[in-house]
Amino acid sequence: MPAFDNNETAETVIGNSMNSLRKIVDRPCLLVNKLNVRKKRIWHVPRPEANAVCSSEFVPFSSHSSDLSFIKISLLSERITAYLESCSSGSSNSQKRVTPEIIMSSEIIAPSLAEQRRIGAFFDRLDSLITLHQGKYDKLCVLKKSMLDKMFPKGGSLYPEIRFAGFTDPWEQRKLGELVEIERGGSPRPIEQYITDDPCGLNWVKIGDAPELGRYITKTAEKIKPEGLSKTRQVYPGDLVLSNSMSFGRPYIMAIKGCVHDGWLLIRDAQKHFDPIFLCHMLGAPQMLNQYRMFAAGSTVNNLNKELVGNAIVSLPSKNEQHEIGIALDRLDSLITLHQRKYCGVASWMLGVALVRLSSEK
Repeated sequence: MPAFDNNETAETVIGNSMNSLRKIVDRPCLLVNKLNVRKKRIWHVPRPEANAVCSSEFVPFSSHSSDLSFIKISLLSERITAYLESCSSGSSNSQKRVTPEIIMSSEIIAPSLAEQRRIGAFFDRLDSLITLHQGKYDKLCVLKKSMLDKMFPKGGSLYPEIRFAGFTDPWEQRKLGELVEIERGGSPRPIEQYITDDPCGLNWVKIGDAPELGRYITKTAEKIKPEGLSKTRQVYPGDLVLSNSMSFGRPYIMAIKGCVHDGWLLIRDAQKHFDPIFLCHMLGAPQMLNQYRMFAAGSTVNNLNKELVGNAIVSLPSKNEQHEIGIALDRLDSLITLHQRKYCGVASWMLGVALVRLSSEK
């Protein structure tokens, strides 16, 4: 049974466990979702397995005169999506559907069958590349989660489940606030009066400046006037910042000097108890995230503050072991970033080519 949102991977289920209507998929086809067409759930099934079925929300299309891979790319165009959306009906936006007849009425411009096959095969190869890198990315993310769980002690233990050869000493347990300085950022108000285009202004670090990939903040979208400095918190290269909002959990290392608003907590290791890379990974480890959630759940607003973070119990080994752990986790992060960039790059390029070509159809 197709599971589109699970990387377009079919699921094997027991027949009598399916409590809703299913359609038999017994030939090569294109599965087009009737529900919420903006999601663009369109799946080419070139070789269905025996006893394959699909949800009744999918409309199976087959053809002997057109290439289904080409048809799929055509149906992904923004023009077709906009047309299907305009023809959708239902009680709410999330429950709007189109009929098979409306899907069939979509107009596309198609070349000869031979050219369709060339185009379809080209995008099929790109799909395979996307699937390859997405699969590697997913596996590496699972590996990192497991490593974070096992490389840091838990449950009051002074020893992690796994560690590098040559390190046998117990880890030290302390409250984080005893080891580092923790301060909340601040925002001069009204902020609009402090934003400046002057290149000599102070970097104004907002949540949106945190990179999607990587853990270093290297630039900001905005700057503030120097007179706003007394109403905010200045950060320096090497300082860590942690979001105190509902999305808390991922720390970042400052690579530039700047000022942070009150959505950030500044964490400064002035006494150099930690290897900075180790500290960054430790602050995002499951053991710390669980403490953040527990502390935040006890407050009226599900946010962190300096007292809550300072009371978190941390475990730290020798600086040499910290360094080794930091290097290992950073290498894993680099692999994750590599495959995410390849996945996103191929996907974006592929979609861009398709939409530029096909959205121009009139």
